[in-house]
Amino acid sequence: MMKLNKFFYLMLGVTAFAVTSCDDIDEQEPESGSLTLEQVQLTNTDLPVRTEASFAALFTHIYSPYTGASTSRADNFGYIMAAISLDAEGADLFLQDNNYNWFSVAGELSSRNANYANPLIRYGTAYSHVGKANEIIAGFPEDTTDPDAINKIAQARAIRAYAYMALAPYFQFGYSSAADQPCVPLLTDEVDPTDNPRATVREVWEYIMEDLNYAVEHLAGAKRTSKANIDQNVAYGLRARANLAMNNWAAAASDAAQAAQGYTPASIAEVSVPAFCDINEHNWIWGADVTDSYAQENGYRTSSSWISAFSGDGYAAATQNTPQINTMLWNKIPATDVRKGWWIDENLHSPNWANLTWVDAGAGTSATGDEIAKFVTSDDGKVEFLPFTNIKFGQQSGVGNILNNNDFPLMRVEEMILIQAEGLAKSGNEAQAISVLENFIKTYRDPEYSVNGRGLSLADEIWFQRRVELWGEGFFTGDMKRLGKPLVRFHGAGTSNEPDAFQFNLDANDGWLNMRFPQREMNNNAGIVDNTGGSLPVAGQNPNLRDGVTD
Repeated sequence: MMKLNKFFYLMLGVTAFAVTSCDDIDEQEPESGSLTLEQVQLTNTDLPVRTEASFAALFTHIYSPYTGASTSRADNFGYIMAAISLDAEGADLFLQDNNYNWFSVAGELSSRNANYANPLIRYGTAYSHVGKANEIIAGFPEDTTDPDAINKIAQARAIRAYAYMALAPYFQFGYSSAADQPCVPLLTDEVDPTDNPRATVREVWEYIMEDLNYAVEHLAGAKRTSKANIDQNVAYGLRARANLAMNNWAAAASDAAQAAQGYTPASIAEVSVPAFCDINEHNWIWGADVTDSYAQENGYRTSSSWISAFSGDGYAAATQNTPQINTMLWNKIPATDVRKGWWIDENLHSPNWANLTWVDAGAGTSATGDEIAKFVTSDDGKVEFLPFTNIKFGQQSGVGNILNNNDFPLMRVEEMILIQAEGLAKSGNEAQAISVLENFIKTYRDPEYSVNGRGLSLADEIWFQRRVELWGEGFFTGDMKRLGKPLVRFHGAGTSNEPDAFQFNLDANDGWLNMRFPQREMNNNAGIVDNTGGSLPVAGQNPNLRDGVTD
């Protein structure tokens, strides 16, 4: 009889690892004990409470620590940690090069080291999620006609697709150039867990599409109780992303339009103040719903702690590591665009926080608006902000609150509109694409917007809008690779505000852009042949590279 815990095989085993500052791996013993398929199915039938708990874990897993590494690490918090890492590996977002930056491996791109915790957590989070989804799916008879069971299977298959989508773009180049190249292993009933070679890029994306096709079909008409769960809109949105990755442009546009049904973008007024922290924001299609109890137990292991400037007990705000924007992108945003205020400028000013006040009750002091930038709290929970620090992400519990319960957007309607624009443009419908793009930006971001304002090609203009709108939400690296763009962080001396050590550029085909497999996976799966090529970047390399957007 099949042992369901075989799906967790990738992360099993105990290995000695190097210890490198914040990158040491504190090994955990693998989970033990397993149930047969028949036992799980009987449990689902006889103990519905346990079934519901297992199903609910699919969604809390999105922001929970990966148990295959030390759960006390400040950077161990699931896909949200991965999103920050992926943007920090890109060109537009950075944290400071100091001893408190747990994401320094992303900034310097040493995240290709097989012994480091950061890439292990990202890899292990996705595969453990695949395992959880497989367990839910296998826990029901294949021929079930029970509507609740079918709904759970459909959501689990969508989650499984989401997990593979968190891996596939980063272990190989884009579909258009590398469809037949090795990507990541697929976990199915037929595989030998000790010898499971990497599937090709094409095979992985086809597997993803099978899951999403099932989810779209079987979630039709289904209602959800929370935007933390998956409904048909979310399934359409995930399939829109997959179609975009596979260059199915018309299908991507169509799916994105379906995903956007019933949702409207946040207005200019709504994004003229720090936001993007509450799953109930009407423009969110899907989000990670971080509970108060989780936040109380895992204060530093949350998005609030790392990406919000307004946490009263956050790691970033206390160590001058609140993510900043690269000025090469910020300088391209017009002053008439409300998003310019998502970051404070070189004078520590933004109109977007003019009416916010940070109160230090212990000292009896406070700061309002621009005063917040230099405000230092008596408990050192907040230090001075640096120029171009982001204030995009608010604090759900209030400015200076110590409860790090910010939710995190996993899918917003604005992304779907931008997918529509790209899909239309690349399927030969440029006029319609321009109409979609201009209507969105002029209505919801910049009333004076013109698609030709920057003189970019339509494709690069859409990528520019994605880079600004989705900043900090984990899209940069995936977009860069699927578009075949180089990594461009600086144009020579004095052109970028990134830390000196992070100022380097990489060619679009540089092998260092592909992730490496964790040592633990290679020790336990003889079928893995690791990625090679490229080398650790050095400061100042390739200053002449350009990406078409920040030129």
